[in-house]
Amino acid sequence: MQNNVLILDFGSQYTQLIARRVRELNIYSEIKPYNNPPKDLSSYKAVILSGSPHSVRGENPPHPDLSEIKGKKPLLGVCYGAQYLAHFNGGEVGQSNTREYGRANLSMVKEGEPFLEGVSSDSQVWMSHSDTIKKLPEGAIRIASTHDVENAGYKIEGEDTYAIQFHPEVYHSTDGKKILENFLVKIAGVAQTWTPDAFVETTVAALKSKIGDDRVILGLSGGVDSTVAATLLHKAIGENLHCIFVNNGLLRKNEYTDVLKQYEGLGLNVKGVDASARFLDALEGESDPEAKRKAIGRVFVEVFDDESKLVENATWLAQGTIYPDVIESVSATGGPSATIKSHHNVGGLPDYMKLKVVEPLRMIFKDEVRRVGASIGLSAELLGRHPFPGPGLAIRILGDITPEKVRILQEVDHIFINGLREWGLYDSVWQAGAMLLPVNSVGVMGDERTYEKCVALRAVESTDGMTADWVHLPYEFMQKVSNDIINKVKGVNRVVYDISSKPPATIEWE
Repeated sequence: MQNNVLILDFGSQYTQLIARRVRELNIYSEIKPYNNPPKDLSSYKAVILSGSPHSVRGENPPHPDLSEIKGKKPLLGVCYGAQYLAHFNGGEVGQSNTREYGRANLSMVKEGEPFLEGVSSDSQVWMSHSDTIKKLPEGAIRIASTHDVENAGYKIEGEDTYAIQFHPEVYHSTDGKKILENFLVKIAGVAQTWTPDAFVETTVAALKSKIGDDRVILGLSGGVDSTVAATLLHKAIGENLHCIFVNNGLLRKNEYTDVLKQYEGLGLNVKGVDASARFLDALEGESDPEAKRKAIGRVFVEVFDDESKLVENATWLAQGTIYPDVIESVSATGGPSATIKSHHNVGGLPDYMKLKVVEPLRMIFKDEVRRVGASIGLSAELLGRHPFPGPGLAIRILGDITPEKVRILQEVDHIFINGLREWGLYDSVWQAGAMLLPVNSVGVMGDERTYEKCVALRAVESTDGMTADWVHLPYEFMQKVSNDIINKVKGVNRVVYDISSKPPATIEWE
């Protein structure tokens, strides 16, 4: 039996964090929508029900059939999950007299309860609900309270079923990770065996089985994701992997030649294809962000279709898709959460392209990709490289795309990124880049009036790209970079710094 954990997603903004916390315990977890759960549950040793923006008291609340789970597998309900288990099993959920959002502290923890072992009676937890459990379900006993929520946690006697009205997955819940560990390791008996080395071993074996002697085309970007995906595939199928690095005309300055040189030492079979004119033609006059993403995705597919025809018996197209791409594009594998933005490498291929898709990293987060890369011997310099969006500078140029705008942004970006490296700041930033804004502003240069472009610099710290905070860069550095950009890049006379976090903003502007 596999040591997997199933997370049923009811649409909570925190569902992905549950998966991350579980994986931090070296336990593999998967998110599936509540309305389309796996038919075969044999590989799952425990199930977690997520929170939700819905109320069990509303019309048509999310109501999955748990008859093959509850009482048969260890089950944990979180927030909506806890209210669901109460409401549909003889308990009562009503509107809370005191809506509880944000930090709270436990006021009671049941002694001797394995689920809460090591959790102090005043431990800080994170609440986010307006409903509350007024009456426990049949067979339940209370195991935790806060000052405002009497039934903050309960268990069903005779079952490994537990429920809490707070969110253990967020960092603000001080002992949240401990609670998840108690449930999964002590109660459910899940083995903590999901490590980077184990992922490499199982993934390479699965790729060998899936692909066999077929040939695979893979689009390299120069970034961490596609490089790790390529290395895993190379381990599995060797020379049957054909890598293509496409210049879409929207790369960073000198990136096309630099990346091709970088791959020379990795033993990969790589071909460079300069399709920059083709991409820029497809983007001409297009300003809408989603339309730009879709146009770039379409041309990428066309280029790979052309190249695949040059490789005899090419059967598969490999991509470096990672979990946040999937979550943001198709909302947790078709679940009830909101779609944020489309990603060019998510969503399958058109019918005319006779290639099947293989995505070795589809179910892991960015930090996990880096750990996998380290375990297979990739250099720290490559693994530490900042993420760069698949659509490239097209989504950092707000408005329509022209060769001159690309030139301006490439020069600005080059000064900014090189400056971070020279000042020893690059490795303390998760992702950085510049945005070319669709506005001109008045300036003065050499006693003459200018009316030129404004650029915004963006630098964030993050773990997996799902959330991000802006980085406090030194004023002296910002002053130097701003002066260099304005003095050296013709067409720019103003530089601003983006101090928005994600959420509510996204890392990229489009």
